[in-house]
Amino acid sequence: METTMAVAHAGRTPARPSRHARQQGGTHVASSRDEEFTAWMTARQGVLFRTAYLVSGDKQTAEDLVQTAAAKLYLAWDRVHERGNVDAYVRRIIINEHNSLWRRPWKKREHVTEELPETGYVDPQTDPTEAAALWKAVQALPARQRAVIVLRYYEDLSEAEIAATLEISPGTVKSQASRAMATLRTRLGSAFQLEEQS
Repeated sequence: METTMAVAHAGRTPARPSRHARQQGGTHVASSRDEEFTAWMTARQGVLFRTAYLVSGDKQTAEDLVQTAAAKLYLAWDRVHERGNVDAYVRRIIINEHNSLWRRPWKKREHVTEELPETGYVDPQTDPTEAAALWKAVQALPARQRAVIVLRYYEDLSEAEIAATLEISPGTVKSQASRAMATLRTRLGSAFQLEEQS
């Protein structure tokens, strides 16, 4: 995970100082900006990885999504940080990047490997068989439905926050969540006990 920060900084080209740094007259403000960005990324990297993993279902893809989000956030740091909506901005980048990955033709090909992929985290208080079945069913949902379920039940966002993150209406959030829940109930039968939140 530390490589994300190194790549985010190493991958950028030397650019002119930000507008704020130019107004303040120098590199001290620019280094303060870098310190703020690094502190925020260090504190939030685990949460971002979890969100990316839950949306993508794949560790390597999740790492790529977090790295891309970090790079894009760094470029927009002054603008986003001043508005105070950094978390929402980064979640939106992760969702958009994941959706655009599946539009790329090379991503649609299956990849044969000798080793089985790692499985996701299983809560020790949950029956591993039920958790695996639930996770498999969530991964099989269409991308938008999966994003709504992840943001609602794993990230604990409100319908309004999900609507803002996905740039859809609250009604669409409700309908996507309803369809996803119906699909999960159908696939998992009576074993499905995910509590709907209002």
